[in-house]
Amino acid sequence: MNKLIIIGNTTNARLAHYYFSEDSDYEVVAFSVDSKYINEETFCGLPVVAYEDLQNIYPPEDYDAFVAVGYTGMNKIREDLYNTAKEKGYSLPNYISSNCTYLSKESIGDNNLILEANVIQPFVKIGSNNVLWSGNHIGHDAVLGNHIFIASHVVVAGSVQVGDNSFLGINSSVRDRVVISARTLVGAGANISKSTKEDSVWVVPPAMKLGQSSSEIDI
Repeated sequence: MNKLIIIGNTTNARLAHYYFSEDSDYEVVAFSVDSKYINEETFCGLPVVAYEDLQNIYPPEDYDAFVAVGYTGMNKIREDLYNTAKEKGYSLPNYISSNCTYLSKESIGDNNLILEANVIQPFVKIGSNNVLWSGNHIGHDAVLGNHIFIASHVVVAGSVQVGDNSFLGINSSVRDRVVISARTLVGAGANISKSTKEDSVWVVPPAMKLGQSSSEIDI
């Protein structure tokens, strides 16, 4: 089996370890983070090594790496780790769940995490270092850039473009042919019907608490 180092030591890294171990031809052999973030010597029963020393302990000629970091800072931390891993010489494989429906034959980059129950329609193009959590719909001819995080049950309609470092929250949706510009934050449940500007934030009002108890409501 191919040997894999997971970069990270939080929930995202633990999940990446599970998915690669259960549903790929990779054997995860270690985790790696900056030395200042090492609190324990092991994680998921495997060694945690300093990122600064990774090449010396697990050389890129013999090991691949996967950056498993969330969306903090509009995905900038994951982007930086992705870039430094490439500079160190590591190949960064994709994880595409065997339980998703992936119909596109178009280009895809590397270090993508695409979980179960995603539907990727024909002619979709996907860049690098993206996270598609479970249960999303990515419509035909959509173009996803790089360093994007798409949370669960998001609908991206046909011919949509999603710019680099964007975040699409749970149950959000984007109508066809809309352009989501770079670093756009779309909150949970928001419906985007027109193109966005860079660094813009789109949210809907949160649910409102009524002044009645549930037993007083006739449903």
